[in-house]
Amino acid sequence: MPRPIGIDLFAGAGGMTLGFEQAGFDIIAAIEVDPIHCAVHEYNFPHTTIFCRSVTDIRGADIRDRLQLGDRDIDVVFGGPPCQGFSLIGKRALDDERNQLVFHFLRVIDELRPKYFVMENVKGMVTGKHKRVITEIIQLVAKLGYQVTDPYQVLNACHYGVPQDRERLFLLGARQDCDLAAYPTPQTQPVQTKRKLPPTLRDLPPTPTVAEALFDLPDADQIPVLWDQDWVEVDLKPPSHYASILRGEQVDPADYAYPRQWDARRMTSSLRTKHTPTSIARFLNTIPGQVEPVSRFLKLDPNGICNTLRAGTPSSRGAFTSPRPIHPIVPRCITVREAARLHSYPDWFRFHVTKWHGCRQIGNSVPPYLARAVATEILKVLQLQPAKPSTHLALAASHLLSFTMSQAASYYSVPKDTIPQRDRAAIPEPTQIPVSGSSVR
Repeated sequence: MPRPIGIDLFAGAGGMTLGFEQAGFDIIAAIEVDPIHCAVHEYNFPHTTIFCRSVTDIRGADIRDRLQLGDRDIDVVFGGPPCQGFSLIGKRALDDERNQLVFHFLRVIDELRPKYFVMENVKGMVTGKHKRVITEIIQLVAKLGYQVTDPYQVLNACHYGVPQDRERLFLLGARQDCDLAAYPTPQTQPVQTKRKLPPTLRDLPPTPTVAEALFDLPDADQIPVLWDQDWVEVDLKPPSHYASILRGEQVDPADYAYPRQWDARRMTSSLRTKHTPTSIARFLNTIPGQVEPVSRFLKLDPNGICNTLRAGTPSSRGAFTSPRPIHPIVPRCITVREAARLHSYPDWFRFHVTKWHGCRQIGNSVPPYLARAVATEILKVLQLQPAKPSTHLALAASHLLSFTMSQAASYYSVPKDTIPQRDRAAIPEPTQIPVSGSSVR
């Protein structure tokens, strides 16, 4: 039986793509404006068609034509459009140019008419004046013939097997002729957290800890070659159950992704960071679970979970490096691979060879385990039973992981200044979205 199909808007490196694939979907297309991210996505998902374009200038017909979909139903479209603005008094929030990507996300939903959509965003969208954006989104999707699971929810990745305290808003939408999907119920609980746990979480199995995520990996600082390249062949230590699954040594019964062909002897995405002796001394003297007072970096508690991993800023906003937490034992910041472990990425998944791009790609992404939990609920209402594919996918050429921006732009035939000079097209009135024939008017 064919697998249900999905499309990832604002795909980044592919956290949501992977989560939905693990739930049992075939992700047939990914749209991403950053050519560096496109190249990494192509490496990890060679079976997915990449559109290296902004959502602002792509149309549903473009996607259908290139994929030769005809009038085939798309099961789900998902993505996390950035949302930074809210309206002034008397104006609609979706008129704010900072919210144009949210608007275009909804426009593409209307043009593609999928059975379901999932919109992910920051928790701040549900607080203060930003609530106006959510209200307008829900009103608009109703005009487009969609309904939203009520009430909308903020989900924390640490309740879905991810060793990280990361809260995100999810909106689950369904076409009017489809049943609404439920939000996933929590699956795990962190054993050490500053948050007060409700009684409904106290009987759940524990969320993997930082130690379970990291302690089978060798210390990158003891491997000289990692000054010059981001991979090395190593003998890993005995893993925890969580690390064993990410290493591909133990079967994950909830993972229906295509098996990848990869060299499990290689520890990748592990380029070293040079710290000053003063910084090393400060890191060493910081108590695990406490913030180092000068850098303001958190030193991870091996028996707890990681704080929210952040992306830093893109080149258009200063190219500031994301603050990486301090390793719980070694006096240094964590590597990209260690960040990936704390984000629930399997070890076969690779990122850009630089620490800056690699950390951005992780910090910007939805943890795959969290995306998988949401996608599984959509699969339930589709009344489909997932099946593990027997086809093993070969990862794409590794040169995709080391592109400069100019090289990546040339590869995808887009301007090399695509990121710092994004096209901010004029936004039409939200109420004037062209509504397809199947919409409710």
